[in-house]
Amino acid sequence: MQDDWRRGVPTPTTTSRAMNVSIAQADVVALCRKHDASISAIETLHSGGTHVVLRNGEGADKMRKAFGKKVITGAVVRTPWVRNG
Repeated sequence: MQDDWRRGVPTPTTTSRAMNVSIAQADVVALCRKHDASISAIETLHSGGTHVVLRNGEGADKMRKAFGKKVITGAVVRTPWVRNG
């Protein structure tokens, strides 16, 4: 819990729905399906592995545990988003 300094009361710490993992995109999809966690966005990383965003914090927490040591904690190279049209 973090302190809400404005009100002096504890507030829950939120975790990101996004994570980078050192496994292939197809394996991420299969593992999320197995654990009943919905994917919001997914992309393959240039540096190897997958960037995945889950639909909610509960699913993200569940998958962080499922991925375990496969979660990448350092910086990664992502594909720049290009808008066509």
